[in-house]
Amino acid sequence: MLRTIFSLSALAAGLVSSSAFAAPSGDDVEKTARPALHGAFVLAQDGNIDIYYDARGNRVLVDADTGKVIAIQPPQSRLDRRALRRQLRMQELGRAPVEDDDRYYLDNPDDMARFRRKQLEEEGRVIPPPVDENDPYSDNSVDAYPPAPNDEGYATTYPEAPKSDAIRRQPLNEASIDPAQPDQGEVLQTNPDTQAALPPDTGGKATVDPSLSLGVRQDVADLQVLLDRAGASPGVIDGRFGSNVDKALAAYNQITGSNLKSTDAVGIKTALAQSGGDAFASYTITPEDAAGSYVASIPEDYSQKAKLDRMGYTSVTEALAERFHMDEGYLKSINKGLDFNRPGTIIKVANFGKLVSTAVARIVADKDKKEVFAYDAGGKLVAAYPATIGSADTPSPTGIHTVSRVALDPNYTYNPNINFKQGQNDKILTIPPGPNGPVGSVWIALDKPTYGIHGTPDPSKIGKTESHGCVRLTNWDARELAKLVSPGVTVEFVGGPSIADVGGISTDDFTQQ
Repeated sequence: MLRTIFSLSALAAGLVSSSAFAAPSGDDVEKTARPALHGAFVLAQDGNIDIYYDARGNRVLVDADTGKVIAIQPPQSRLDRRALRRQLRMQELGRAPVEDDDRYYLDNPDDMARFRRKQLEEEGRVIPPPVDENDPYSDNSVDAYPPAPNDEGYATTYPEAPKSDAIRRQPLNEASIDPAQPDQGEVLQTNPDTQAALPPDTGGKATVDPSLSLGVRQDVADLQVLLDRAGASPGVIDGRFGSNVDKALAAYNQITGSNLKSTDAVGIKTALAQSGGDAFASYTITPEDAAGSYVASIPEDYSQKAKLDRMGYTSVTEALAERFHMDEGYLKSINKGLDFNRPGTIIKVANFGKLVSTAVARIVADKDKKEVFAYDAGGKLVAAYPATIGSADTPSPTGIHTVSRVALDPNYTYNPNINFKQGQNDKILTIPPGPNGPVGSVWIALDKPTYGIHGTPDPSKIGKTESHGCVRLTNWDARELAKLVSPGVTVEFVGGPSIADVGGISTDDFTQQ
């Protein structure tokens, strides 16, 4: 009897205990009864949530107790707080990119490709492929590229390309332009008062002219001006790296005793400040500039050249580019939209400083380096010039020679019996003087007949082409050297083949006017 009573008591106690555990608490009832707001999460029991990511990148919130999916968040609907914090921090430091304000670097092909694609998308015009880098300022219109074959279903018509802004050359009146004189226009240092007259400074933002997108850089042009000031000529100042700049930099370090590198922006800026100030300055075009004795064009045929009165400049831009040691295309590019034919126009030009004035006692023409070195009586290098020195077919002489005479503004005698034959011309012709003549505006004759150091009508090709046996410099470098030498100065040819190796004579024959 007692055993039965004890068993029933234990069973009753267990049922009471089980009912107590099964009854929900007041808190649990409140949680399950709480409605979910529209657009808000359904809270899990006790706030216990597991987070998963599916194959599509969605973030899935799951109730850890029941396994029920509470919410699914697509990637674009979530706020990336870490990325936001990084962006805010970059903006505080001033390094955050500005929306729709991309930066483009001219020497980065990927940047320039992006820039051209952006032009195509925004303006809907065709941007043709770049031209040959050896002729960077030639016509670059879509007419130069034939259309693709007409496949069915694809259009082969293109929007009209921008019109070329090439200057139509017209004959003008009056005298030729000589190196700048005090009364022939004034070169001013760049300062706040004159800066307004120059092309606007873009502050380094992406306002890149397509004609300058193939490696033209302002810092390179600054370096070229610095080298020119020291007597280490880079040839034409055109804002482009190349062999002439490399050679000039090596000569600059030898002349100045420094160790300047092309990447030393601070050193270049300091050297410019110490040698004459800013690399570029403003220049006001004078009436004499606009009314020079220009010719309409220079013919290729020598018999037609011989009929001209003078082998003069063909435009104001050609004359000014040579006066300021610049490539004509580069001069026009940095002064785009300005009227060079109107007196009073203020343009931006290279501030190359003073010419070398130390007398030269010895010249070395290095055929391998394609460079001419000028030394004073003490053996110190005072000037160096990029040069075109002969060719494999018509090499220059070898050994040591001397300067016999100097002629400024010479004429040129074409003799097919001893010169090359040009076209169908088989008679002796006398081509009048001028900067666009076959020997440019200077002839420094050597004691070896028909050989000399002279100028050129194509300054941008110096050091990149071949000559008929003589030493060819830019007109301004040849004119500077002509003022530093005198009869008897030695000229030593080193390296490369000589005229004796192939036989024959020079074809740059010359007769002084």
